[in-house]
Amino acid sequence: MIQSLLIANRGEIACRVIRTARGLGIRTVAVYSDADAKALHVREADEAVHIGPAPARESYLVGQRIIDAARATGAEAIHPGYGFLSENAEFAEAVIAAGLVWVGPKPSSIRAMGLKDAAKKLMIAAGVPTTPGYLGEDQSPARLQAEADAIGYPVLIKAVAGGGGKGMRRVERTEDFADALASCQREAASSFGDDRVLIEKYILSPRHIEVQVFGDSHGNVVHLFERDCSLQRRHQKVIEEAPAPGMDEATREAVCAAAVRAAKAVDYEGAGTIEFIADGSEGLRADRIWFMEMNTRLQVEHPVTEMITGVDLVEWQLRVASGEPLPKRQDELSINGWAMEARLYAEDPAKGFLPSIGRVDSFHFSEAQARIDTGVEAGAAISPFYDPMIAKVIVHRDSRAETIAGLRDALADGVVGPLVTNKGFLWRLLGHAGFEAGVVDTGLIERNLEMLTARAEPSAEQLGYAAMRLVGTPGQTPWTSRSGLRLGAEPRLEARLTDQFGRHYAIDLPQEPAFDDWPAEAETAIDEQGERFLVRLARTEGHAGGAASDGAILAPMPGKVISVDVAVGDTVAKGQKLLVLEAMKMEHALTAPFDGTVAELTVSAGAQVQVEALLVRVDKEEG
Repeated sequence: MIQSLLIANRGEIACRVIRTARGLGIRTVAVYSDADAKALHVREADEAVHIGPAPARESYLVGQRIIDAARATGAEAIHPGYGFLSENAEFAEAVIAAGLVWVGPKPSSIRAMGLKDAAKKLMIAAGVPTTPGYLGEDQSPARLQAEADAIGYPVLIKAVAGGGGKGMRRVERTEDFADALASCQREAASSFGDDRVLIEKYILSPRHIEVQVFGDSHGNVVHLFERDCSLQRRHQKVIEEAPAPGMDEATREAVCAAAVRAAKAVDYEGAGTIEFIADGSEGLRADRIWFMEMNTRLQVEHPVTEMITGVDLVEWQLRVASGEPLPKRQDELSINGWAMEARLYAEDPAKGFLPSIGRVDSFHFSEAQARIDTGVEAGAAISPFYDPMIAKVIVHRDSRAETIAGLRDALADGVVGPLVTNKGFLWRLLGHAGFEAGVVDTGLIERNLEMLTARAEPSAEQLGYAAMRLVGTPGQTPWTSRSGLRLGAEPRLEARLTDQFGRHYAIDLPQEPAFDDWPAEAETAIDEQGERFLVRLARTEGHAGGAASDGAILAPMPGKVISVDVAVGDTVAKGQKLLVLEAMKMEHALTAPFDGTVAELTVSAGAQVQVEALLVRVDKEEG
């Protein structure tokens, strides 16, 4: 068994690997950038090495610094986690050439599956069903457009070197293809250094089904059943579950057998995932499930597989990398119960899921309710340099219904603040009637986006409790008006509150309430239905519901302007794209808040902007 291990990653996955390694008696080494000097994974490891500035391209993506850190600390092996360098065949080769153990598949397997077009050809040869599409070498816009037209819309443009939902665009009409292609190629070049794409038929009732596979150096390959990852936003997974709802045994056997064939076709070792797309319009059927791609690493959603199989996949990775055979045969693996994982992010669903950046002052979830995989703790900061995931909340119960209920309870009771998170969005999504019934596809979130992302409001009852807490603060004068003075009735006073979103509430309270038991607070929190509201006594006059937008479009975070689609004087319609900002490794389209005219434009393509900088101002159309 490996005795010492460097984890070439950060945050949640670094902490996850450290936990298993510690249980096996393996010494661990963390690496960290300037931004992560005080991070949880740094403190949890036995040793930590600084590898550079905050930007990933200057630290976590510099393979030689990671190899140097392993040598300097005497680490025998490197575990890449997921993301960053985990599917980089050249890095894997450099690790092996340095005399270190690579905890992952052979570089040749990574390379074989790393390019989507080559991987599809390989799968066809191995007898694995694939979706119709274009994989050709001619990458001219005219040829790609012609192929898309021939396949028939909708189509999906996918970066050949893509992954993680990046470099993908769905196109509904031929007239939209050129713009979508250009955007996809830009994102692919930025994220992967390769702007080549392939075209696939877009399945109208798609479900994302993936199979966990595992191979060793002795020629053994097994599957650990399937996961359903259909709840997605912009091709990024939101909630994952295992097993897949509606999967019968015959279909499961066919899909999992195809996944094993795919892994054997590339002589696979270690943990990998074969991703399939299914046409769920008539339920899950083996003849309507097609190969999409293989992820040659551990997946973010691997805990749901661990929960239903009782297998520690990181332990299996370390044992296989040490030369041991797989700990279990196929006939020793079975499904036990149901598991779900929700990805908790520092992001604001009501603002297009824009990341929230700042300090996490409060963070608490009950481990009696759920497994919490995280690299965040109270006092940590969410920076603009990395993915804003806070934690993975995982629940395992006997049935799907019990699992949904348990995950909703865990989210409702969990505390994260003061950053805005997607916790309430997840809570509402889990309670969606279609999802509860197992009627899922990758478009469910988009179809219900308005309902799922609407800014919730605290109940009158909870606002009343909050007002009572705040009114009890010594020395404050919360009363703004007297009301309800009726003959024979107790006089009542009105307390005005405001929340972190600038909304105002008027709460009637007794004139002389007894507040002896309430703590003195200048601000208090309401946790309700998965949301957290921070309320305080209003400092200024206001009205419930907030004010209308003045048309000022501000930068939601630091970033780079990729394109500007309007000019001063242009007439624009509500929802029309004004410009595209690249931040947090993603492109964000900023749109007009109402019909009007572009009155001010302060940036051009290529400009770097800071958070809350004015970008565009739209004057509202009169009448």
